[in-house]
Amino acid sequence: MNTLEVASRIGPKTIVRVLTVGFGLVLILLVLAGSVAFWEANEMQQRAASIQEQQKLMDHSRELALESIFIIGVCLLVAAACALGTIQFVKHTVRRIEAHQDELNRVSWHMLQTQEETARRFSHELHDELGQSLAAVRSNLTKENLTDIESLRHDTLSLVDGAIANVRELSQLLRPVILDDFGLDAGLRWLTDGFAQRTRIDVSYSSSVNGRFDEEIETHLFRIAQEALTNVARHANASRVDVKLRSSDGNLTLTISDNGKGLPQNTEKPPTLGMVGMRARARHCGGELNLAENQPKGLQISATVPLNKS
Repeated sequence: MNTLEVASRIGPKTIVRVLTVGFGLVLILLVLAGSVAFWEANEMQQRAASIQEQQKLMDHSRELALESIFIIGVCLLVAAACALGTIQFVKHTVRRIEAHQDELNRVSWHMLQTQEETARRFSHELHDELGQSLAAVRSNLTKENLTDIESLRHDTLSLVDGAIANVRELSQLLRPVILDDFGLDAGLRWLTDGFAQRTRIDVSYSSSVNGRFDEEIETHLFRIAQEALTNVARHANASRVDVKLRSSDGNLTLTISDNGKGLPQNTEKPPTLGMVGMRARARHCGGELNLAENQPKGLQISATVPLNKS
C-alpha cells in the first residue's frame, strides 16, 4: 500500500488536523526553545554584569587600599618629622635653660664675690683713710703745747677736708647720688667724664632722651655702661669710646662702642662674668644685650630695654 492509498483512506481533514497539530507542536517547541534561550542569555548577561560589578568592586577596593596605605605612610612620615622636630626643640630649650641656669649661678657667685670685695675695700678705706684722718684730728685737738695755733688749725682743716672727700668718694662708689637726683642722662654724662679723666681715653657721649625713667631701668643701664667702660679700660686697648643713649619705637637703647681689639677669636671660651652680668641686667629689664664688631675695628655693645617712663 502506497502513500496515496493511505491518504485516500485517512481523508483530507484528518491530514489537515495532523499537520495543524504538528505545526502547533513545532511552534510550541520553538517558543519553549526561544524562551529557554532567552532565559539562558539573560542569565548569562546577569552573570557577566555581576562579574563586572565584582571586578569593579575589587578594583575600587584595591584603589582604596592603596590610598589608605599612602595616607598612612604620609601620616607616619609627618608624625616622625613632628617627633624629630619636638625632640630637637626640647633639646635646644633644655640647652638654653641649662645655659641660663649656668649664667645665673655664675652671676650669683660673682655678686657674692663683688659684695665681699666691696666690703673688704670699704673696710680698708675706712680704716686707713678715714680712721687715720680722724686719729690725726683727735691728736691735734688734744695737744697740750699749742705754740702755733694757726698752723694746727690749717692742718686740722686739711685733714677734715680729706676725710669729707674720702667719704664722698666711697658714697659715689656705692651708688652715684647724681643718678638718683638727676636721672640716667646726667649719671652717664658724669660717668663718661670721670672715665675720660682717669684713663686719658677720648670719650664721646650723646643723648636724645629727656626726663626720668623707671628706677630699675636707670640703675641697670648705668651699671651696664659702668661695666662696659671698665672692660674697655682693662682689655680693649682702645683710644676712643662712643656712648649713645637713644629712644625709639618704645625702646631705650644704650650703645657703647670702641676702636680697640674687638671680640676675642676663641668663641668656645665662655663669656666673662662682667659680660654675663650685663646680659642678666638687660634681661631683668625685659630687654636684650647684643655684641657686634665695630667697623673698622673694635667692639659695640648695645642694651635695648622696653621704655617705661616713671
